[in-house]
Amino acid sequence: MKNIFKATIVFILSLFARAVVRRYRPHIVMVTGSVGKTSTKDAIATVLSTRFLVRKSEKSFNSGFGVPFTILGVDNPWKNPLAWFSIFKRAFVLLFLPNHYPKMLVLEVGADQPGDLARIVRIAKPDAVVVTRLPDIPVHVEAYTSPEAVREEEFSPAYSLHAAAPLIISADDPYAIECSLRTPARVLSYGTSDIATVQVTNIGFYVSQGNVAGMQATVTIQGQHKNLVVRGSVGTAQVLPAAAALTVALAFDIPPEAALTALEGYEPPPGRGRLLTGKNDSIIIDDSYNASPIAVEQALATLKVFPNKTRRIAVLGDMLELGRYSVSEHERIAVLAQESADIIIAVGIRARAFALPESNSDVLLFDKASDAIEALRAMVQSTDVVLIKGSQSIRTEHIVKALLANPADVVLLVRQEKEWEKKS
Repeated sequence: MKNIFKATIVFILSLFARAVVRRYRPHIVMVTGSVGKTSTKDAIATVLSTRFLVRKSEKSFNSGFGVPFTILGVDNPWKNPLAWFSIFKRAFVLLFLPNHYPKMLVLEVGADQPGDLARIVRIAKPDAVVVTRLPDIPVHVEAYTSPEAVREEEFSPAYSLHAAAPLIISADDPYAIECSLRTPARVLSYGTSDIATVQVTNIGFYVSQGNVAGMQATVTIQGQHKNLVVRGSVGTAQVLPAAAALTVALAFDIPPEAALTALEGYEPPPGRGRLLTGKNDSIIIDDSYNASPIAVEQALATLKVFPNKTRRIAVLGDMLELGRYSVSEHERIAVLAQESADIIIAVGIRARAFALPESNSDVLLFDKASDAIEALRAMVQSTDVVLIKGSQSIRTEHIVKALLANPADVVLLVRQEKEWEKKS
């Protein structure tokens, strides 16, 4: 009964959202891929707002529920009946009364099950598509027949583009490059490869007043070299969304100077490599939003080279939804963790694989995030940089919260809504 009710609500929301799109005909930029979608969506919206009235997906609401919410301009009502009633009222107002509707929608889209993106594209057909990364072992692979099937689904919105419409891909992703050859779209790319339309080089830490404060890089656009700074978060993965946004700016004829100026006000969303001050003057790299193999690999690479700290602690939770690839991917990440961290705090049953028989790192095992908190509180010191990362249901943001030097910084964390707290 619950599933039938949910399907009915999704169907009604989809009808309203499709009708609103047909009435107002906004340009739709759709962001897809396995990693970095929310950061990329936010950076793109920042740049496009220099020229257009823009609405973007809130947080990472990218499903059959989330996309209609964005189109209708409403918040997630969760289980509030009155809020659901206001959503339907809002839909009727949009359809039957004059409204000042956005000219541009930046929609993050994601797939948990086969066919999810086809259903979303039926609601809102994109005018431009941005594909972030299509890794070897993507998240949600357990719901698909193969990793190739996941990659094909996540690239699939690009197949709905009109001829010569912008398709923005990672120049470092061989799967995206191969798939792009099967579309009539106008392909632009970003990344570290020398074939990229917007090339990123000299990626490194941005230091302000002697402290790491973000990332910096050189971006080459139409033969001109520009300096790019992304504040508040660390890791190569935090630079690439800004590069994707600069590529979108080219597609919509926004001057690079204007786009770069806009990006000065951009910060990655909570839980994506965010720098926070921890207890005893330690540094926290809060990457607690989620965890897939490629994302954990990138985060560990950042921890390994983080400057000015003598002890590196990796707090790593289970990586979920990997199906038959779960054991091998946890074992592969275990090797990288040993190379990157002096101490590994493994949280969850699957994360026990991070305790290799012959280890150069100290490894502590905990079943739940709450179990790890007291050990970490007693452990962290001023010489430490602490990476915290895990899949959503591991709730590693609770560990981040417990280690904050300033409790008021909790507003900077992911999943602090009452509805999420009830799931703890």
